[in-house]
Amino acid sequence: MQTVLFLYIDPGTGSMLFSILIGAAATLFFLGKAALLKLKLFFSGKRGKGAQAADASYKQYVVYCEGKQYWNVFKPVADEFEKRRLSLVYYTSAEDDPIFEQQYQFVKAEYIGEGNAAFARLNLLSAGIVLMTTPGLNVYQLKRSKNVGHYSHVLHMPNDATTYRLFGLDYFDSVLLTGDYQKADIRALEAQRGIAKKELVTVGCTYLDVLAQKIKAIPEEEHHVFTVLVSPSWGDVGVLKKYGERLLDPLAATGWRIIVRPHPQSKKSEADMLDRLEKRYKDSKNVEWDYDRDNIYAMKKADIMISDFSGIIFDYAFLCDKPVMYVNADMDLRPYDAYDLQKELWQFAMLKKIGIKLDEADFPAIKDVIQNASDSPALAAGRKEAKATAWMYEGKAGANIVDFMIETVNALKAAV
Repeated sequence: MQTVLFLYIDPGTGSMLFSILIGAAATLFFLGKAALLKLKLFFSGKRGKGAQAADASYKQYVVYCEGKQYWNVFKPVADEFEKRRLSLVYYTSAEDDPIFEQQYQFVKAEYIGEGNAAFARLNLLSAGIVLMTTPGLNVYQLKRSKNVGHYSHVLHMPNDATTYRLFGLDYFDSVLLTGDYQKADIRALEAQRGIAKKELVTVGCTYLDVLAQKIKAIPEEEHHVFTVLVSPSWGDVGVLKKYGERLLDPLAATGWRIIVRPHPQSKKSEADMLDRLEKRYKDSKNVEWDYDRDNIYAMKKADIMISDFSGIIFDYAFLCDKPVMYVNADMDLRPYDAYDLQKELWQFAMLKKIGIKLDEADFPAIKDVIQNASDSPALAAGRKEAKATAWMYEGKAGANIVDFMIETVNALKAAV
């Protein structure tokens, strides 16, 4: 009698194993290419410091974009390279990255896959400088290549640089900041952890420069109705996840136009919650759901925003100069770099200056609360202070970043 064993692999495990196999295959492929190149260099006698110059795969300037949501971060950089007629290699993990719609001659874009496939390619790069928004270099799958001279991280938010997951910025050679205030906390972490000091260069905020131009081009509504924009973060302490109907029911009852713009991650991680809420308000003609790639269209329509600790608060305050209300600005900092500093984040301290706190007890009378939440001179002054602090060199970030990349590569060449 034979015993037949049936092995069952659940879909989640199967998907993970498939991802590992794909990543391993991609890694072996690029390792093979690298080994072949090394053999060619060896037998040609071109080794040592001159090897990089003889490396046919070497690129002076590289950008890596992990998703199309970061296009506005890199567009001013790509535009500046094109304007200066300098070659830039733009690797992206988005097949539909907007860069493919551009008519660049000097900026060459290439889709390199997602996740492990992309990391396998990046881990074996040969380049002068690599610019990215992706944190966690040398912490997770994304490793430093020994053939890359300099890794630079550009911030894609004007708030605290320490709100990345632990060690998010530790192994970069430089961090490009939106405001000088971000330097102190990075330096404090370096001292605390005994790691090398990075170059910290304040360049401005590229994506805000892009959005500022876009929002100016949006025409005013002919028949504007008072509009409240609900634009939260995602996760257990996000407004939609934590309060849901308790907040949206009284808002819908106001009769005002209510635009709900969930965080992009909610569509992936909280789809059931969103489906439930959308079905609940499908017959409420004054409740709209906004999933546009750019947030500026919803922001342009809004007279006031309700959020939590989402960075969109600063986008709205800086670009629209209108009041914001925040609910439950508490954030568990334990998984983030900021937790090691044991101090109040700049963004939370500033939120008290530019925003109006909204408690759950205020929800039933939210129409009266909003009507009485006038835009005081103190709030307007707070927005002005926050913008001057966190969005420096307005309109110049792209040029500043390219200047830094060129100077860095020139310094690497001079050191050889």
